[in-house]
Amino acid sequence: MSTVLLVHAKGGPPLGHVLSRTAAKADVHLLALSALPPAVAGAAAGLCASVVTPGDTECSDLVSLIVARAGEVGADAVLTFSEYAVVAVAAACEELGLAGAGRAAELARDKRLMRSTWEQYGLPQPAFRAVATEADLKAAVDSLSCPLLLKAAWSAGSTAHQIIRSPGEASAAWARSREVMAESARLGYAELHVAEANADFVVEEIVSGTAVDWFEEPGWGDYLSVEGVVAGGVFHPVCLSGRMPTVEPFTERAGITPALLSADAQDRVVALARRAVDALGLRDCGTHTEIKLGPDGSMWLIETAARFGGAMTVPQIEEVFGLDLVGMLVDQLLGRPVAWPEQALTPAQARGAAGSLVVLAVDERGEAWQDRRVWDFPVVASKVPLSPGSELSVVAESSLADGSVVPVYDPAAGANTMAALCLLFAADPRTVLRDFETLVSALPRVLPAAWREEVRA
Repeated sequence: MSTVLLVHAKGGPPLGHVLSRTAAKADVHLLALSALPPAVAGAAAGLCASVVTPGDTECSDLVSLIVARAGEVGADAVLTFSEYAVVAVAAACEELGLAGAGRAAELARDKRLMRSTWEQYGLPQPAFRAVATEADLKAAVDSLSCPLLLKAAWSAGSTAHQIIRSPGEASAAWARSREVMAESARLGYAELHVAEANADFVVEEIVSGTAVDWFEEPGWGDYLSVEGVVAGGVFHPVCLSGRMPTVEPFTERAGITPALLSADAQDRVVALARRAVDALGLRDCGTHTEIKLGPDGSMWLIETAARFGGAMTVPQIEEVFGLDLVGMLVDQLLGRPVAWPEQALTPAQARGAAGSLVVLAVDERGEAWQDRRVWDFPVVASKVPLSPGSELSVVAESSLADGSVVPVYDPAAGANTMAALCLLFAADPRTVLRDFETLVSALPRVLPAAWREEVRA
């Protein structure tokens, strides 16, 4: 049987899902750069041939660490599903002569390089400037049109996003973004390979999106993602995932598979995603391309990642379309034949729909809850009325334990202040959307109130 070295770090699909699918294809050796979620630690021991957790000193040269460990276990493939380890794993694969994303992985990670590359190809995207200092930011604000969005070049999960509505807000936005990135690094949500990555930022104009011209019913967000893979340098779109509207500034609340677009609209979105991925020059990896939707068919590229979408995107695709993307990618990296979809799958080909909801202390109007609440999934499951046939569950490894106080939502920290991640299976995308709206509205009412002692703790 073939041998795979799986590099684990924070972010990406749930580790339990990834491990079980990888172990079905090869002997797995796990290199854990982040602590294993308690919910899967026991299962990991049974699924993996070895589990190694290096110390901080060993991680100082991450590529060398990965290369050495791959040599020790005789790895035929090395992969990761974490945004923060993508560049290091790609570099290690290059050194080892193994299939991987290739040297272009950095273009799909550093938002400055990504936007510069797309600019060279004339692809539609917001006007932007790379910034490394407060002086750079002030100069960029003077040359661009407010409102602007400041974001860290190497961040993920909408972390450190700051809206700048006037030039006078630039200094405060700069200070806050840097503060959040420093805190994220302490929590383990930071680039693991590039030194001083927390100091790199990009600022861009905020384009006016609309969902009205793209979806028949209200409630959808004005952006979506194209999930896909690059195999041997050739892009294969898999499907589209829709969204609920973001929470200010641009924190994702929910992803829904499939996105309920017309065939013509889906074809146009996929065509832009293909141009975006092709421009980056990736070789063998999953892809996740986010696109902003505008009026009259206009679109702007948000970003492309050299890995599959995070949260529950991968399990949702497996449930709805029957595709084990993790297992298929493992086969691809091992040189086995894989039947990737010839074109993006459509809602008509789906078996129902699935969605994941990030639980944030923000109501349906985007306003903070009026009081503190305690996360309690059994209460949610019993008290929130969902559509007949809908199945709701909680992703334990991505959620606080029942009885934990829900964090206050911090716009700058984004998904870092989530309380839980819920997964919903339903008859169709419309039902998922409506049920999520019901959940968002009900949570601040049905969850138990937090006592002051709990809040202090």
